[in-house]
Amino acid sequence: MDKRADPESLLPLPPATFHILIALADEDRHGYAIIQDVAARTNGELKLSAGTLYRSIHRILDQGLIVETSTRPAPELDDERRRYYRITPFGVAVARAEARRHAQLLKMARVRGLAPEKA
Repeated sequence: MDKRADPESLLPLPPATFHILIALADEDRHGYAIIQDVAARTNGELKLSAGTLYRSIHRILDQGLIVETSTRPAPELDDERRRYYRITPFGVAVARAEARRHAQLLKMARVRGLAPEKA
């Protein structure tokens, strides 16, 4: 079976992969911008190393979750060495499936008193 046919077949996602997909959900980004977005969103609790980022990017490119895009900012705002990445529709479907999985886990933890009730 083609893994692309069923987003759930890739679950659970490694945390770095999920964070990369979240970083790309609203705009194309280059690698360093992904690292910065993840650090900012997690208040510095998660800092992706360049090695972790690029190993993850290579894997999720192969899985069809993201693509390298040729769309670039204006040359004066860009460095030609940068590669920009975009989440694919399949990547969005996988990220949504992972978010649902996390929501279900949180619901189960709340039922058992392991997580606070919704604020």
